[in-house]
Amino acid sequence: MPLLTIFSAPKPFTDPHIATIQRNAIRSWLHLPDVDVILLGEEPGLADDAARELGVTHYPEVVRNANGTPLISSMFALARQHSDSPLLCIVNADILLMSDFVEAAKQVVAQRERFVMLGRRWDLDVTEPLDFSGDWESLLREQARRDGNLHKPAGSDYFVFPRACYTDIPDFAIGRAGWDNWMIYKARAEKWAVIDATHDVMIVHQNHDYSHLPGGRPHYDMPETDENVRMAGGSAVTRYTIIDANRQLRDGKILRPRPTRGRFLRGIEQFLRKLLFFLPEAMLEKIVRPQRWIKKVKKIFG
Repeated sequence: MPLLTIFSAPKPFTDPHIATIQRNAIRSWLHLPDVDVILLGEEPGLADDAARELGVTHYPEVVRNANGTPLISSMFALARQHSDSPLLCIVNADILLMSDFVEAAKQVVAQRERFVMLGRRWDLDVTEPLDFSGDWESLLREQARRDGNLHKPAGSDYFVFPRACYTDIPDFAIGRAGWDNWMIYKARAEKWAVIDATHDVMIVHQNHDYSHLPGGRPHYDMPETDENVRMAGGSAVTRYTIIDANRQLRDGKILRPRPTRGRFLRGIEQFLRKLLFFLPEAMLEKIVRPQRWIKKVKKIFG
């Protein structure tokens, strides 16, 4: 029985660049020890170009919303149904993982019973198939540090958790904003450890455009994102990011997060939200996040 089952719902393999970076990601997962990989959905090219070619377990029967977008709730249910590993991990299909990822999962599960492990990504331009021979991990790490950028805490591209956690997922649409923020909020509300593993784990996001989405627009502007936010519980919930982690993994030990300006300001925001809960959301937003509101006004009026 493997320690960890990774599951993901890739985008269609019709765009050559998307197909390349997704194959790169999946191949990196298959190189991990003590891991099973499950691909979900019936996007064009998934069965033939990825699952069959790479020898990955594939289940097409994911429940979709009215727009045909796979639902997170169905993905979680299928991953539980078709795996027996103690840990599960949902990850975006453009993310490269390395052996430190599994090592961190082992260290965390040895120290906590209920948790979610997540971390910031390194953004890197990748346009060609990767060579996974030799010491490919060291070469990738060097390239990411040299040519890539560490993403801000607002992005969450993977979640590792015990299979007993997250058994009541709303019907979020995958690939749209909001659901990942809810994952952090839910863990904090349930008093699980939310563990930022950025220090110990390097994950690499292969940059891409949004041509796979209607109109080529970022998913933040889509109605499905609005619906995700509604199901999550509103914008106050979808403010939760990696900065809300209440633990950090540093050199294999789970510690309290180090103080930063961002965490300090986030603490003030959360305090004001609780204190002024009776105000309308629009007014509350101007009070607790004034700089963000000022930027919006400047953008509108120049």
